[in-house]
Amino acid sequence: MLLVIDVGNTQTVVGLYNTGDRSHELVDHWRLATRVDRTGDEIALMLRELLATRSLEVENDVAGVAISSGVPTVTAELRRVCERYLQIEPVVLGTGVRTGMPVLYDNPKEVGADRIANAVGAHDLYGGPTIVVDFGTATTFDVISEQGEYLGGAIFPGIEISLDALFGRAAALRQVELVEPRNVIGKTTVESVQSGALYGYSSMVDGMCARIETTLGESTVIATGGLAPLIASVADAIEYTEPWLTLHGLRLIWEKNQDRDRPA
Repeated sequence: MLLVIDVGNTQTVVGLYNTGDRSHELVDHWRLATRVDRTGDEIALMLRELLATRSLEVENDVAGVAISSGVPTVTAELRRVCERYLQIEPVVLGTGVRTGMPVLYDNPKEVGADRIANAVGAHDLYGGPTIVVDFGTATTFDVISEQGEYLGGAIFPGIEISLDALFGRAAALRQVELVEPRNVIGKTTVESVQSGALYGYSSMVDGMCARIETTLGESTVIATGGLAPLIASVADAIEYTEPWLTLHGLRLIWEKNQDRDRPA
């Protein structure tokens, strides 16, 4: 089995693939809170418990690990887990890892690992030109050319971060559930905040995609991330929702790095 792990600033997503299954079907997945103080031993224990739900064992059934991470302390602990418990060299997306995708950033090292995984997964599924909108801690736009090149993108504060800032600075406002309100014109404070968050962000997505397409041309727009289904339901620009796009990209990158002498 192959474990793919996407470590975000807020949440960590773990996916499980059968390495012998060419259909690339995701066997199972789990979403965990990212904790920077979690030790490698604690992470190993969590992985044991997760795999046990599939009657699998970490030490005996995991043949490979692929990681994208924006949290260096967690990356280091995951490496220790692979060394101590799995005796496996993980594929940690970053410098020196084959992706098969040219990165046309001024400094390719600046591009987040999850953004590259998203781009690789999106191009495999939909070709190009493609725009990937990832609704995570930040809302990111990643742009892939028709030739399969990573062109760059845009970064915007995430929905939950923006709401936390709003509630933290506006004493009269309180936390609300992120659901679609009855109407775009809110009749209560709660509905007004929901309308601003949902329709405001969806309008931002539509506007950004339109601006990108003026340069790129007509493109396929894909949404991913925890809040993707919610925003995709009201954003006109989004054509497809792929909740596990990052995991799919990580699997593809892991496969490309099993034979380092093979052309990218």
